[in-house]
Amino acid sequence: MIEGAYLEGEHSGLSVWVQDEAGPYQAIPQPGSSWQPEGEPARQPHEYIRGGTAKLLTLFHPLTGALRAKGVTSSANAVLHPWLEGELAEVLEALPTATALPEAENRARWEHWQEGLSEKVALPEKLPALRLLLVLDNLKGHKTASFVSWLIEHGVMPLYTPIAGSWLNMAESIQRIITRRALNGQHPTSADEVIGWLEATVRGWNASPTPFIWGGKRQARRERARARRPRLGGSGACAARPVA
Repeated sequence: MIEGAYLEGEHSGLSVWVQDEAGPYQAIPQPGSSWQPEGEPARQPHEYIRGGTAKLLTLFHPLTGALRAKGVTSSANAVLHPWLEGELAEVLEALPTATALPEAENRARWEHWQEGLSEKVALPEKLPALRLLLVLDNLKGHKTASFVSWLIEHGVMPLYTPIAGSWLNMAESIQRIITRRALNGQHPTSADEVIGWLEATVRGWNASPTPFIWGGKRQARRERARARRPRLGGSGACAARPVA
């Protein structure tokens, strides 16, 4: 279902975003390469001093590479939900006005994104127009009734990755890029310093973002299967077996 969102969502007029929380990152010397003058290697302090921890809340749009993020010292629901609702409200405001559909067709559009799921989101009797698909990790806090209700009321369909399926969330990739650029080989001394470096790296990313495209396991299998099919001249058609 999540792969379908990446491959089909934007083409069907739905904006597809992914969300995750990265960290915690400790304010201690970080492993990784760093630029040092010749003959003066980087040295680590002999005392182990903890300077606190920081996390990074991320909301990412793979199609454009746009990244919305905020550094925090806690990602509890009381912090995450207000921030995410505010960011999503801005995203929705910038989207084109949704086309009104007949009630049955609109409900079918919502229910399409729950086909085959053993645990489905309870949809209310009256549904707004579906405007955005949001990929989230399968955490208890992401399924809080008040938060899910807010999403549905605003035309957002949550799609939860399965257990051990975090590789389906493209936010994992952008978080790894940001944290490596911000922290590798550095020695932050406080959580505020970690947050400052992370947010500065996010601003740098958004100055020239890179769009992401889905290339998961199923996509790779499909490409291998297509490569094995005999190609036919004159169009993009293939044959299931060599033409006699």
